[in-house]
Amino acid sequence: MNSTPTQRRLKAVVTGANGFLGWHLRARLLTLPNIDTYPINRTDFATHALEEALSDADLVFHCAGINRSNEHELNNGNIALANRLVTALESTVSGRYTAGKREPAVVYAGSNHASPEHPNSSTPYGHGKRQAGHIITEWAEHAGGEASATDLRFCGLFGEHGRPDYNSFVATFAHTIAHDGEPRITDDREIPLLHVGEACERMIAAALQRTNGIREQTGTMIRISEVARTLERFHSVYAPTGEIPDLNSPLGIPLFNTLRAAMWPHAYPIPTQPNTDERGTLIETIRVHGSSGQVFHSTTNPGYTRGNHFHLNKIERFQVLHGTARICLRRVLTNERIDFDVTGDTPVTIDMPTLWTHNITNTGTTPLHTMFWTNELYDPKNPDTTPHPVDPAPTTPQP
Repeated sequence: MNSTPTQRRLKAVVTGANGFLGWHLRARLLTLPNIDTYPINRTDFATHALEEALSDADLVFHCAGINRSNEHELNNGNIALANRLVTALESTVSGRYTAGKREPAVVYAGSNHASPEHPNSSTPYGHGKRQAGHIITEWAEHAGGEASATDLRFCGLFGEHGRPDYNSFVATFAHTIAHDGEPRITDDREIPLLHVGEACERMIAAALQRTNGIREQTGTMIRISEVARTLERFHSVYAPTGEIPDLNSPLGIPLFNTLRAAMWPHAYPIPTQPNTDERGTLIETIRVHGSSGQVFHSTTNPGYTRGNHFHLNKIERFQVLHGTARICLRRVLTNERIDFDVTGDTPVTIDMPTLWTHNITNTGTTPLHTMFWTNELYDPKNPDTTPHPVDPAPTTPQP
């Protein structure tokens, strides 16, 4: 009797796991089968936890770094983190190949500031990132076996849940506009931008393909003022009544999802305007500018739940038209949770933020009628829907 061999699960170690890039990377890895992710945070660099995690790692993503500090830390801090990682690699994986085990593939989240042609290459940050990348790629050259290491030099990254005044000017603009402020531009110029989700995809591909060396990463060229104008336009269309703005530009959907994250949860639910007369009531469920999508109608019996999944890019709208329900959301890989109790007697709009797992439960005694809308047609080959419970299973106490 023939049997299909079970694919071996891969262990992925992510340093800087709770940072902006590290969290997004772990969320992406969560969507992939046969990969178990082990987070490493800054405190773990000072303990043997780093060696323990690396001892049987298949993939190592080095996202830990220092990008806001004094000049000494910007230079020496990034170099010190790279040296600590390499020391741990040398002590745990040396000779692994001769023992019949494969050395890990290491991917470093570098910066284009390290590139010689970048105007900031000679700054402490540029020098520190360049040296850190060199330390890591040099390790692979001397490790032998199948060890690999790639320095992906990223341009400016932006995306959902970036910290304003820290991770990116895009996060600052989105936060300011989401709270009805006006963004300040002090040095308008054209720069390359890359959504953090795309950066994560490139990191995962580099690890699985076991690439080596320095790889300069491109982004979409856009003026800083254009980013501000785009976010302001999105907000002016979306915030009042939930109309979906025209997203037909290279960075349209990523910028809109970044803005929606900055508006979450204070701007939700979005009220509807019922038009009622002797014939009944009419409400507008969706108005989309310059795009399309797909509308679903579902009934859910009392006590039953739909959902328990999250999306990476897809925009999904919930609107209860009849009955009562509870919509529950949790930011993946965190305990941050928000619940909304809604009713068809007063319909409201709630758009699911990306990277938040969500579900809807009929809390009434009659069938629940819900309208769902997504900004893209459902593609069974690429559904952008990852099953993940809003309520994680309780951890069983160890004896």
